[in-house]
Amino acid sequence: MRDLGAGFHYLLKGQRWVARHGKQYGFGLIPGLITLVLYAAALVALATWGEDVVSWATPFADDWSSPWQGLFRGFLTVVLFALALLLSVLTFTAVTLLIGQPFYENLSEKVDRDVSPDGTAPESGLPLWRELWISARDSLRIVVRAALWAVLLFALGFVPVVGQTVIPVLGFFVTGFFLTEELTAVALQRRGVDLRARLTLLRSRKPLIWGFGTPLALAFVVPFVAVFLMPGAVAGATLMARELLGEESQDGEDESEGSDESDGETVSGGLGT
Repeated sequence: MRDLGAGFHYLLKGQRWVARHGKQYGFGLIPGLITLVLYAAALVALATWGEDVVSWATPFADDWSSPWQGLFRGFLTVVLFALALLLSVLTFTAVTLLIGQPFYENLSEKVDRDVSPDGTAPESGLPLWRELWISARDSLRIVVRAALWAVLLFALGFVPVVGQTVIPVLGFFVTGFFLTEELTAVALQRRGVDLRARLTLLRSRKPLIWGFGTPLALAFVVPFVAVFLMPGAVAGATLMARELLGEESQDGEDESEGSDESDGETVSGGLGT
């Protein structure tokens, strides 16, 4: 129970950190806004042409009599949209982190410098293209794992009673774990921790991970909310990654507001490399 509370505390600390660093927060909003527009367009397209897609995919039902054809295809259309909505929640973080890799990498480094006793941050030493490749590859692996869980949980949702009670709760815990993996990957990948080692590390502290990720998963059900929480989530995940690795941290609460000017310069410099 203590780890559950500690995980939630890191989530709040991350939001407080970006609240004190306005320019970092502003730059961190850009990737989420881009992803939100892309996902919204895809869901609108699916809602508009989803029925046509289902009709094309079920030619065997062309000769069915009314009302069975309409009920069958209507049900499949609803299932298709619901599954797409669930996958959008599960993959929103991965896609946003991929689009915003330079932004969030810079933000995570700033958090590390802020709380590190010696004022330094670990660096991967890899060129940007290599970091993007590793991030894309690992994100794809996580998305595949999350998609398999999504299909399984969606199918179990049709089980009477359990599907309407236990499965939704389990779904948020699973989503919270994968969200946390994607968010901590920004800091852990910079430290040379590969995907397999990251998963092992997170599984060793599941209550801490659930305490951080499950409330975030609940909030991320509304993508518009996810956009505004994402920068703080990256900051909080960086702070939590330091604990997972046993790194010493100091409290950065007393940093002056004037540091925002240097933040802006750091972000601009980081995006130019």
